[in-house]
Amino acid sequence: MELFINSSFLYISLRPLNSTAGEKTVYDICKDMPAVIIWYLGLQFINMFLGIPANLMVLWLIHKNKRDSSTSDIFILHLAILDILFCLTPPLELANIVFLTSSNTWYVLRFFYGLKDSSPLFLSCICLDRYMAVVHPITFTNLKDRHHRAVLAILVWLTTLAYAAAKCVGNIVNFEKVFTAMILAAFAFMVLCNITILWVLRQSGPGRDEMHPLKKRAFKMVLIILAIIVFNYFPPVALLPFQEYFSPEVFRCYIHYVAFGLMDFSSSIQPMLYLSKEKLNCCQCGSTQIRVTC
Repeated sequence: MELFINSSFLYISLRPLNSTAGEKTVYDICKDMPAVIIWYLGLQFINMFLGIPANLMVLWLIHKNKRDSSTSDIFILHLAILDILFCLTPPLELANIVFLTSSNTWYVLRFFYGLKDSSPLFLSCICLDRYMAVVHPITFTNLKDRHHRAVLAILVWLTTLAYAAAKCVGNIVNFEKVFTAMILAAFAFMVLCNITILWVLRQSGPGRDEMHPLKKRAFKMVLIILAIIVFNYFPPVALLPFQEYFSPEVFRCYIHYVAFGLMDFSSSIQPMLYLSKEKLNCCQCGSTQIRVTC
């Protein structure tokens, strides 16, 4: 029994590549436990109506403030573009889950699922940039030229598109292990970076209750970001050791949609966090000014 099945591979199991018009829809297969699928689709449409305008606003603010932009803004910009693309999928996803029996449109959805699967890579870049600014400010200052960040963003996009294209094919043996490794590595990296940042900021004052106001705001901001990372990305990570304890039907129609519904909703939470903290996004770390929004 496989340890992990993500969105596309679950849908392949439900919708074989040679499906015919006489086969059942995903909703029909899960008709005995439809509540979570309905919740998932509702969450996806909220994600579309909230995430698209929020991410567009993020793009507009970054463009408007480009002369006073953060070093992390290049990654935030690309993450917003990726999330906008993913937020366009709910109508097609609704049609495929509830109405359509053809497998052809799943190729399109699998490509967009591949884009979303790779979003932790951009989040990891943001967390790395913030980690360097707080923990290694001298090195960060020496690397303040953003050329290497643009190169890193291009490499992430190439990796993302290659992953999404491979996922779109849908018949690569053991390909789900790529997602397993990627999400586990990114989750662990982001949590480690943010915990280290919190520790450094907490230790930055001469006393336990004497932190500089700017650093205190940075501390609270990173704490919120860490909570969101855990909320959005811990559920699929938590499935790894426990999938075998669920029946295939329960995992396919219930556990899967809970975990990935929360992960997908990060497309709305991330830009809303950026927008809510945009006015309070700078702190002083030594002689280096950093943006703490992720």
